[in-house]
Amino acid sequence: MPYFWKTKTLLVKIEGGGYGVDPVPTGAANAVLAIDVTLSPMEGEDVDRNLEQPKMGASPSMPAGVYAKLTFSVEAASSGALGTAPAYGPLLRMCSVAETVTAATKVEYTPVTGGPESGAIYFAIGDGLGNAVRHVILGARGTCVFRLNAQGIPMWMFTISGLFTIPTTVAAVSPTLTGFKAPMIASKANTPTFTIGGTGFTLRDFEFDMGVDVQMRMLVGQEVAMVVDKKESLKATVEAVALATYDPFTSATAQTQRAIQLVHGVGAGKVLQLDFPVTTQKRLTGYQQPQNIVEWPLEFVPLQNAGDDQWKLTIR
Repeated sequence: MPYFWKTKTLLVKIEGGGYGVDPVPTGAANAVLAIDVTLSPMEGEDVDRNLEQPKMGASPSMPAGVYAKLTFSVEAASSGALGTAPAYGPLLRMCSVAETVTAATKVEYTPVTGGPESGAIYFAIGDGLGNAVRHVILGARGTCVFRLNAQGIPMWMFTISGLFTIPTTVAAVSPTLTGFKAPMIASKANTPTFTIGGTGFTLRDFEFDMGVDVQMRMLVGQEVAMVVDKKESLKATVEAVALATYDPFTSATAQTQRAIQLVHGVGAGKVLQLDFPVTTQKRLTGYQQPQNIVEWPLEFVPLQNAGDDQWKLTIR
């Protein structure tokens, strides 16, 4: 019998017992409602043995530095309850992000430099008859892009890398996905705030790239997905305004520092708020003119103030 791509399941759990130690995620507690999943099960290289042979022909090779990479998206919705982390919280934590829960009030996510958490991923593809080929990825860390487009569903877009293990055939699991709530379309009603330096703008699209540089460090005595750097970036396409209101040319030239805030969602426990306390604008490289209306494709660099404070996500 064939295996069906549509029968896949994705389970994710933070490694609490040490790096690369399997925390054994379950379908009941750790399932992820994912979109556009792509698995690269054996990234790495093939090392040619370059054997001298009596006849012409290919030389055998050996796989080296093998690791697994998974890309997918998750709808950006809240948990629906104040002080309750969203079901995709472990994925954010695996992107070098700290989670702080204030009971019955809010959940905050901020970047960290030292001691980033790692997680385990179980990715299984089923045959529809109760069997599945399961890929177990341990020591997984990654990066994420948040994307919001007007009249679209906001998304978290993850790229996760981790240690390779040989897949096995297991019994298919039944995932519990009730923790993933329905998202809100980005609109005037559902996305009440987008400001640059306190000035409100008409927003077409917004993109925040965490820019986490995860590299596989495959050495003798150590194999680890290591966070070696970060370089956050912001993009926002906005309707152009009078230069007296906001001058993107002077802002880029003078490197004027401004705060940026995006608020999406309405109602207690349903709001996602992204704050960037200090940003500078990059060069404006051109105009856009959808519907014959002038728009600015602006790019910003979120900066540190006291460190690990270049951005904050508050779910409230």
